[in-house]
Amino acid sequence: MNPKSGLVTGLLFFLAIPVSAEVYRNVDSYGNVTYSDEPSEGAEAVEVKPVTTITLPKPEVVQETEKLREEVQREGAVYDSVSFAYPDNNQAFHSGSGDVQFEVRSTPGLQSGHKYEVTLDGQPVGQSTSGSITVNNVFRGSHEARVHIVDENGVQVKTGSPITFTVHRPSALN
Repeated sequence: MNPKSGLVTGLLFFLAIPVSAEVYRNVDSYGNVTYSDEPSEGAEAVEVKPVTTITLPKPEVVQETEKLREEVQREGAVYDSVSFAYPDNNQAFHSGSGDVQFEVRSTPGLQSGHKYEVTLDGQPVGQSTSGSITVNNVFRGSHEARVHIVDENGVQVKTGSPITFTVHRPSALN
């Protein structure tokens, strides 16, 4: 058993022991408040909420997670790049309906089971294997878009640089 495992085990054991000690609050003649685990004259018992405990994953699970992370990095390493072909960064355009057509590309092309995923302002809005994704009813104003390549489990294996674009839409006020 290595020293770190012993330390973690000891901490978990300590956190798992229920604490049943009482806490007492005392206010002296000057208004100073003190807390103690021993009762004293004029002290009142204070109810302490239970301590929140967490259960750490077993070392085997952590090792499996590391292996998966390494596998995802290997999958992403097969791609040199992923980026938007349209719209361009800092582009502004008119869209009466608010529909935006994203065109994405990667070098090399997608592997079997992988998809392009577009996020708009941090939220996923569509996936495609063709490289063309249409997002409907995008609000007027500036937005940030990102393109990712995701594997068959939905795990992002490669992420492109973000772009910013502005949508102009007609207004009932004009």
